[in-house]
Amino acid sequence: MNISQEKIDNLNTVVKINIAPADYQPKVEKAIKEHAKKAKMPGFRPGMVPAAHIKKMYGKSILVDEINNLLSDTLNKYLEEQQMEVLGQPLPKTEDDKKEYNWDFADDFEFNYEVGLAPDFDIDFSSKDKLTQYVIKVDDETLASRIKNIRRGYGKMTNPDVSADDDVLYSELTQLSPDGSVFEDGITNTASVRLDQIKDETIKKSLIGLKKGDEVTLDIQKAFDNDAAKVAGLLKIEEDTAADLKSNFRLTVKNVNRLEESDLNQEFFDKLFGEGNVTTEEGFREKITEELETMMLQDAERKLQNDIYNYSLNKVQFELPDDFLKRWLKATNEKLSAEELEGGYADFAKNLKWTLIANKIVKDNKIEIKYDEVFAYAKQSLDQQFRMYSQQSLPEEQLAQYTVQYLQEKENANKIFEEVKAVKVFDYIKSVITLDKKEILFTDFNKLED
Repeated sequence: MNISQEKIDNLNTVVKINIAPADYQPKVEKAIKEHAKKAKMPGFRPGMVPAAHIKKMYGKSILVDEINNLLSDTLNKYLEEQQMEVLGQPLPKTEDDKKEYNWDFADDFEFNYEVGLAPDFDIDFSSKDKLTQYVIKVDDETLASRIKNIRRGYGKMTNPDVSADDDVLYSELTQLSPDGSVFEDGITNTASVRLDQIKDETIKKSLIGLKKGDEVTLDIQKAFDNDAAKVAGLLKIEEDTAADLKSNFRLTVKNVNRLEESDLNQEFFDKLFGEGNVTTEEGFREKITEELETMMLQDAERKLQNDIYNYSLNKVQFELPDDFLKRWLKATNEKLSAEELEGGYADFAKNLKWTLIANKIVKDNKIEIKYDEVFAYAKQSLDQQFRMYSQQSLPEEQLAQYTVQYLQEKENANKIFEEVKAVKVFDYIKSVITLDKKEILFTDFNKLED
């Protein structure tokens, strides 16, 4: 067997594999004998089918299988021995499909594979590289909004006579013609219209002060700022239809619903934080502020990681074998259209570049990812998920058992491993570059672009 390499450039090469009969005949003969031992055919006792008979009937298919196995093993071994860092997977050259072989167990075969190579590049992060690390502060507006939502979440529903700000109008929505009459065979649906979701202030004011049985004309697109998903949900129609909808609607109030805020009393505090843990309104506000600060710390970290990601892609410049990678993406997903490939390739290339940068940082700095770190990260992630549904945390032993079960799934284990690796890469970069801390109110932070 002869293996050679024809380098096209620094990012592309062609690996040529020449296979002679002596390379594959012993493997084929062995496979035929193994097949004969297991074959069940009329006129022959089990395991007694002559090998020559098997070769005559199935020889070519066995030969093809063995050639493919030999090619795969040979190519993988060669790439490993040559320490070639491959992107994607080697692709058979299309010219090889035109070659004709007899498949008579005496052919000399030649196969050529296109290989995309990872680029060589340097990473030189230092204290000269500077990024802003935001320290988010809870502003009065955000705190008040959070407290209001929590109190409403534990409040009770009432039905006032007249609608007010933040009420919900249980209404019948009927499509109207341009002249204001009911559109024949038009859209009609009964839905709950939340006043706090109305984007247009003038329309919102027109819905305040209504009582059961009142009717108003509603420009539904303007009311919800042309949010097709919201309009589709209210009218129970397809989102595409909602996006093109131009009609006004008659809103007929069937009922006014109001969610009264829970009183700030001990019963309310105990429901939220456990018996006796909070006893005053001041303590309640401190707890909610602490909760918000924890959430905002995560928001600030996500922002910093995203900034590091973009900064790294701009700083560390290198090329990819784009043409090869596009062919590989198409070969591995035949349903991918040319438009989808071109439209999504830029994001694919960015993520691949980041992966190469991260892997190099891990390798160059001998960063290790240990099982106990993966376990701890998975455990914390699961704990956060459970806390979304209950304020009470799971017992430590039960949470550990869930974590073990979760990591037994290979896909989950790989996902958590990659997340831990990403955290370590970000931590390394943060330890090398200069981070300028800057305090910012949460409302202002939300206005920042990613």
